[in-house]
Amino acid sequence: MMQTEPFSVVLRSPLETARGTIEAREGFLIRVDYEGTTGVGEATPLVGWTESRQECETALSHARDIADALDWGVALGKVDAPAARHGLSLAFADARARTTDMPLYRSLGGANERASIPVNGTIGAEGRPNEVAEQAATLVDEGFECLKIKVGLNGVEDDIERVRAVRNRVGDDITLRVDANGGWTLEEATNAIEGFAALDIEYVEQPLPTAALEGMCSLRHNGVEVAVDESLVAHDIETIIEAKAADVAVLKPMVLGGPDLALAAARRCREAGIEPILSTTIDAVIARTAAVHVAAAIPDIRPCGLATANLLATDLAPDPAPVTAGRMQVPQDAGLGLEGVL
Repeated sequence: MMQTEPFSVVLRSPLETARGTIEAREGFLIRVDYEGTTGVGEATPLVGWTESRQECETALSHARDIADALDWGVALGKVDAPAARHGLSLAFADARARTTDMPLYRSLGGANERASIPVNGTIGAEGRPNEVAEQAATLVDEGFECLKIKVGLNGVEDDIERVRAVRNRVGDDITLRVDANGGWTLEEATNAIEGFAALDIEYVEQPLPTAALEGMCSLRHNGVEVAVDESLVAHDIETIIEAKAADVAVLKPMVLGGPDLALAAARRCREAGIEPILSTTIDAVIARTAAVHVAAAIPDIRPCGLATANLLATDLAPDPAPVTAGRMQVPQDAGLGLEGVL
């Protein structure tokens, strides 16, 4: 049996992106029964990253029809809309973990108990250098040891000055990353990386547009690692590996089609010498918690971009994975470890 329920969660303030303004996240809460146990999943599409909401709803309805005629295993294999598949895959993974009384990350194959995972704090692309430096200092005071700074909107020289102000303010012991969201030309990205190398930046995320894999490859080995994010919407992991386009891959389970596929991608990255980082598309608590479990199943994972609960004014359930001193708690109860959604 499968049940779907539409939902909407509201952001605390509108989020400006290259594809428009996000004021709320709308999707579907999914419940399935597996061997007498109910599991929950979340399908929260985001146009530009996944299918549309209407396409997601159609895909979920189609999956239900296939399951009625055949079985859920066949149905899941035929869902090619990533957010819809994420919701179904997660619901079954949650139910299976509950039947074995295991936390989801252990059910997914995590070998060791993980109490918490490291996460980064994020600083937006706006603000003068001194303002950005103060934001960074506040995050460090809260316990974050890794910060990601959004860049790419106001010119490379301005970006370098903002990042330099942060480095001077927080010192050398804090890990800094930058994220250009595909906003630079190859010449701009080359100049930016040259400037960032002197500031001990861990990696620059998506310096070039999605399709520019050859350019991404050319930016590597210049003192700053290169990470792909948006490129994973248009290209699979094998294409990224073959193009030698990345040192780091930012994996969003909602975009990849489920926690199972995200974990498989992470393991394939490790085999190819690419470091996986987990992130989300500003999901509600069910998908966000699932991403925490995926991260917990990956040994020695670097700080992840999962500390996004504070962006939401409303949510689907109490958050079981709060952030304390730059780390997110990993729920240890069976399944996702959520309350109030079954």
